[in-house]
Amino acid sequence: MIKFNSGFWALIIGGSSGFGLATAEKLAAHGMNLCIVHRDRRGAMSRIEASFEKIKENGVKVITFNLDALSTEGRTRVLDSLSEEMGETGNIRMVLHAVAFGNLKLLVPYNASNASKSAREKIAQAINVSEDDLNDVVHKAFEDGANSLYTLVDSPEYNNSQFLGKDDFTHTIHAMGSNIVEWVQDIFQRRLFAEDARVLSLTSEGNSIAWRGYAAVSAAKAVLESVSMSMAVELAPYGIRSNVIQAGVTDTAALRVIPGSSHIKANAALRNPFGRLTTPEDVANVIFLLCMDEAAWINGSLICVDGGERIA
Repeated sequence: MIKFNSGFWALIIGGSSGFGLATAEKLAAHGMNLCIVHRDRRGAMSRIEASFEKIKENGVKVITFNLDALSTEGRTRVLDSLSEEMGETGNIRMVLHAVAFGNLKLLVPYNASNASKSAREKIAQAINVSEDDLNDVVHKAFEDGANSLYTLVDSPEYNNSQFLGKDDFTHTIHAMGSNIVEWVQDIFQRRLFAEDARVLSLTSEGNSIAWRGYAAVSAAKAVLESVSMSMAVELAPYGIRSNVIQAGVTDTAALRVIPGSSHIKANAALRNPFGRLTTPEDVANVIFLLCMDEAAWINGSLICVDGGERIA
């Protein structure tokens, strides 16, 4: 089994679930020490702490912080502690920014289409059953995994009382777009990066496809991809590579809060060449590969990890 240098550390910002946690598990299995930053409520900590304890069974060093990763105070606390823990022999091989903290309000009220209802009415008439009975059957089948019925079920429900404002955009773009730069700049100034370090972040298909309620996050992803390219150019002379991973649609807690997520998942599973959604482990495997010496010449790229979903 491939083992990383014992002095290597991965800093995962947003590592208590989804892509961040899967990456922590994968890297720890190959000997990477971990600094995991997350922001979770007390009620979720029993599950999270159990996951962290299991990671420690790999024999690597693991330090965790439950704090506001978007604040200067939080970032300073993490890097002060990490610097002390690494000592003279440790350094940061990889930074993964996996923060999922964005506003999902609409731009304007949603005027739902009756296309699904009209289609159900025609089918009900054709097979001589009541529309209510057909509606029940269709929705139950969809809930049980019949993805092909996503065009027949009711449209997602949206909040038509609150809409995106200036502050919503500002906070979302900072959290999921530009915050990574603040982390990288501070790490660079402290000289904590390894000679051949990797900076990675996560985007989605929402960078080019418009999902209702995703406008602020989509804007943040555009910022994220832009600053990642800039870091790839400006940090390359210092041995630091910067890339963005575009994961396919993945059934994570972050996806489930997006209005219409069940429809998004169904559509993605149907068009994916492999007939399934992307998993956090799929993405973690690619991040592991990008941490290897052989991936040193990958810089400034947007890497799709979706099984071909985007082209189907």
